[in-house]
Amino acid sequence: MIHRFPSMIISLFILGCLSGQNIGLDLSISVDPALLADFNSSGRLFVFLNKNPSVEPRTLTWPSPGNYIFAKNIADWDGQSSLQVTNSEDWISTASWSLDEIPQDTYYFQVAWDQDTEESRIDAPGNLHSQKQKIELYGSKSMDVVLKEKIPARKLVDHPLVKEVILKSDTLSAWWGKPMFVKASILLPGKYGEQGERVYPIRYNVAGYGGRYTRINRIANNTEFMEWWTSDEAPQIINVFLDGEGPFGDSYQMDSDNSGPYGFSLINELIPHIEDAYRGTDSPLTRFVDGCSTGGWVSLGLQLYYPESFNGVFSYSPDAVEFENYQLINIYRDKNAYTNEFGYERPVARMTDGEPMIKLRDFLQYENVLGTSNTYVNSGGQFSAHNALYSPKGVNGLPQFLIDPVTGNIDSSVAEYWKKYDFKIYTEEHWKTLGPKLQGKIHIWMGDMDHFYLNIATRAFDQFLQSTTNPKSDAEVIFSPTQGHCAQFSNRTVLDQIVERLSEIK
Repeated sequence: MIHRFPSMIISLFILGCLSGQNIGLDLSISVDPALLADFNSSGRLFVFLNKNPSVEPRTLTWPSPGNYIFAKNIADWDGQSSLQVTNSEDWISTASWSLDEIPQDTYYFQVAWDQDTEESRIDAPGNLHSQKQKIELYGSKSMDVVLKEKIPARKLVDHPLVKEVILKSDTLSAWWGKPMFVKASILLPGKYGEQGERVYPIRYNVAGYGGRYTRINRIANNTEFMEWWTSDEAPQIINVFLDGEGPFGDSYQMDSDNSGPYGFSLINELIPHIEDAYRGTDSPLTRFVDGCSTGGWVSLGLQLYYPESFNGVFSYSPDAVEFENYQLINIYRDKNAYTNEFGYERPVARMTDGEPMIKLRDFLQYENVLGTSNTYVNSGGQFSAHNALYSPKGVNGLPQFLIDPVTGNIDSSVAEYWKKYDFKIYTEEHWKTLGPKLQGKIHIWMGDMDHFYLNIATRAFDQFLQSTTNPKSDAEVIFSPTQGHCAQFSNRTVLDQIVERLSEIK
């Protein structure tokens, strides 16, 4: 039953001052009465201003020109009375100016209310937002803004070959002390319904950062791909698309002091469940893992840390696989992440011609704004997930940060803790027993002008692999000159690689 209450009014008085001229922006923000029954009393309020007419401002959560985010936590709304929010200094922002110093310009404006407590990012189902509005700030202006949109629940496309898996993880539930679920989507082989009790090889795909299991919708709606997939020439392989959601951003499908035993859950709960329910061969000989970017790191990590569970990894543009080259940072030697030894600001991204695009300091500030702690450690972003996976648990229940969110200083004790997921260190220390289990299984592709400087760590890892003996590694590591991030990845390419690997099985 839906109860209707009077609109909740949030008044924001934003005074802009530029060249001696005050710009007054009086925002009256209300919640649509139809949404009050689903309203949570505590959350994080976001104000978005940007200059991109092509997207919703709330979807731009990393640095780009003319993009600004302001955020603050609000607690104990009763959902019925008015709430006055002023331009006080407790806003955290990505802008170099405050809400009372907005430069005169034309902006696209949106307000969002992050009230979800189940997922780590602000695009979670159930969160509220206003519609995008174009505003011209060249003088005083009053606006009525209504939080009238609610992000809908995720759902998969209706297709006979598409299946959804939502499994309660006993392992994660026990670790967290509450029900925890792992999710995946499945694309069955084109001839699956025609082949009785036949069992199939199986591919586990890991998405780029934060990718959800609903990405299967793009594939199922791709007419060209699906015509091929249901043709006689397509391989008869089950595709599983793992979900990237975790308590601090992407779970990385690995065990963590902060997120819990996601690796154990995958190997011992989700994989057996899927292969039993959908006629996988239940054999590591016909089980493969792949991905690009974050998926490249995770897939390679799963092959290294669970070497007998998979018979091949196809890793494209993996995140930093060793931490002497954590992008441009040597976490074991450098004192500060934001500036290098020469005093220059470190970039975190570049164009393929080498032109820097984004500073690490700015990138982390966006995550600081997204996090309810006003730091990146629970932002749900890339560095939040890295920190949660690699770092020890902090005294406040949040992961202990490697990089100070304000100064950029590196905590050397935390850097030592990260070594457990430094692939070069791990592989070197375990090569005597690990090496024989990896023969024929490692396939890595990297663009030598990776947008996020990830090629440097992959080069170092490749150099180690080339130096191995007893056994000598036969890993295939390919570097493509001038190529950028994930430029060579495609689902069809990986499926072709799996077919080739299957042909080698005796």
